[in-house]
Amino acid sequence: MDIKMNKDTMELLSIISGIVEGEPELLNARENEIYLRLSETGFEDATPALAERKFSLIGLFCAEAFEKKSGFTLFYVFKQAGRAPVLVLVREAGKEKKVTSVAGTFPSASWFEREIRDGFGLEFAGALDTRRLFLHECYPEGFHPLQKAFKNGPIRWAEAPSTEYRFRQVKGEGVYQIPVGPVHAGIIEPGHFRFSVIGEPIFSLEIRLFYKHRGIEKLAEGKSPSKCVALAEAVSGDESMANATGFCMAVEQVCGINVPERAESLRAIMLELERIYSLLGDLAGMAVDVGFALVASPFFILREEVFRQNEKLTGSRFLRGINTPGGLKKDIPDSLLKGLPAFLKKFSRAFESAFDRAMSSSSLIDRFATTGIIKKELVSPLNLTGPIARASGCPADTRLDRPYGAYKEFAPEPSVRKRGDVFSRFEVKTNEIRASVNLILRLAEKLPQGPIFAESTGYAGQNLREANNPGATGYSLALVEAPRGQNLHWVYLKNGLVDRYKVRTASFCNWQAIEHAVLGNIVPDFPVINKSLNLSYAGTDL
Repeated sequence: MDIKMNKDTMELLSIISGIVEGEPELLNARENEIYLRLSETGFEDATPALAERKFSLIGLFCAEAFEKKSGFTLFYVFKQAGRAPVLVLVREAGKEKKVTSVAGTFPSASWFEREIRDGFGLEFAGALDTRRLFLHECYPEGFHPLQKAFKNGPIRWAEAPSTEYRFRQVKGEGVYQIPVGPVHAGIIEPGHFRFSVIGEPIFSLEIRLFYKHRGIEKLAEGKSPSKCVALAEAVSGDESMANATGFCMAVEQVCGINVPERAESLRAIMLELERIYSLLGDLAGMAVDVGFALVASPFFILREEVFRQNEKLTGSRFLRGINTPGGLKKDIPDSLLKGLPAFLKKFSRAFESAFDRAMSSSSLIDRFATTGIIKKELVSPLNLTGPIARASGCPADTRLDRPYGAYKEFAPEPSVRKRGDVFSRFEVKTNEIRASVNLILRLAEKLPQGPIFAESTGYAGQNLREANNPGATGYSLALVEAPRGQNLHWVYLKNGLVDRYKVRTASFCNWQAIEHAVLGNIVPDFPVINKSLNLSYAGTDL
């Protein structure tokens, strides 16, 4: 057990001790992370009290046979704005596989509970929504692929679904529905959007995703951490570096690995390059969806140039194959890094020219301004993060609030707007590209020399079972700020192999904001609202 508490984690423990009767069982604690197991009564006392104290539920997941216990264990991850530590309340569901829902108190729990119900077969009494989430109708009844009893292999599909997925029914004079998807005209992933409209104004939208479930979390079971990095990279293609870093950080925390400074700095440079090309795609897509290809083209060109720079530095346009627990698989030569400042200065001139062209169009600004507003009041209940939250007046950024790696020494410049509309998101993403450029320049200027991989007794080379080392046992959670917002990675190792790997991307929570953002807007505004969020289908459907 790794019990290392700082002042903030001690304060969290004090908060819980003041809420529940009796002393909560402290399972584990390290800097910025504390695990408490509560009785069912204690848990039911704690959740409304945490809501009153403005804690957000940022994650909820399940593990089977956790720490030699039979049955199922639930992990509720809470975070309070302005505090770095996360509080993980551990709740035993046992073999009964039934607990009380918390979605009435924490709305973000609804999708989490539905996901657990599909994956593990747990029931949540009083749940707001009991429909399937990622197991569509073609999956057989009683099929719960995240249970240990299920072994990867061919699935016997249901010949005829026993029930039909029931969308919300909105009725009234003049009301009609517009179903969009799941197959779309462009080369994009599948997702279904069910609009209820009168004329063109939208007064209800329901989304349904999870058409391409890949079983990434199940595939991680029993693998060495080094082999799971590729799975993390596959969660969402344009967040490959962020997710690989999050997975590696969680493993490193379990194993007590101190990553060398050079590797931390290079990771940060690559994370910011990923942010730049991802946000460039957002800006270009927003212009395309209001018919301004002339504005979009320079952003697309710059994005391609960043891709080529990535390949030049690492051999991969999407920055894959370089991260590993303990640091990096290979160094980036100083001869290549020396050309990075010149590239970025040229990039900045072209970027500012492209931005000025966009801002010179009154028609574009008219389409963006007051469109697709996301109210600040939704940020905490839905656990919205990233540029969409910052455009709605919430300054949270994991790199600033819970700094990791090189961000402990090199903080990005924050960008916040209050209106919450498409134009605010365009401004925030523009400023974040500028901030990423400046951050890379600062990192490159002070890049340390030295090793890029940590030699550690907790991690034996590329396989935790090499050199007769049985490998580490333990669990830890890592938060990273991906281009779309905060991604969560939780890893549970048993004897050096992954027993449970849970990923929650920012998109998983942020998708639910679009149902609110479109209300009162007209149907033709939906594409630009959707693109201004630019959420990942794959990153939601693991």
